[in-house]
Amino acid sequence: MIFVTVGTHTQPFNRLLQKVDELIKERKIREKVIAQIGYSTYEPKNYNYFTFTSEEKILELNKKARLIITHAGAGSIITALQFRKPIIVVPRLKKFNEHVNDHQVQIAKAFEKEKKVLACYDIEDLEKVIIKAKKFRPRIEKGKQKIFSIINNFLEELEYSRSSLGCKRRNN
Repeated sequence: MIFVTVGTHTQPFNRLLQKVDELIKERKIREKVIAQIGYSTYEPKNYNYFTFTSEEKILELNKKARLIITHAGAGSIITALQFRKPIIVVPRLKKFNEHVNDHQVQIAKAFEKEKKVLACYDIEDLEKVIIKAKKFRPRIEKGKQKIFSIINNFLEELEYSRSSLGCKRRNN
């Protein structure tokens, strides 16, 4: 199973969801796909999806997945790394109105440089990167697992602080 997640950022990430749909339609992806689509407006036609769910469900999907495809949000990447699965990171880009700037490119490059993820900077290369992911395993040194947990907890606390300050988040 492939798990696709776009996180909780409020701008849509339709470009990724549409490409995955296209690859399934063309039978380039032949396995089950489940996606968390967040605030995206594109509704996949060839795979199951949901907008938001509990943290427990996200962890379960990461654990069950053979491959995880995610935006370049640090929280989503760190969550996926806990399960030592191949991870493809597709940065959201400002030019497509997917984010306010291109900081996700820098995040993707940093994790890619450490050989923790495979990055896909051009959505037309997603099929090639999926094929490459069959032989890829993220490099996670012993002892690093704890730091992922610490960072993940920090990001959760930050999210909680934002919500207590009146920042709204849509949940299903």
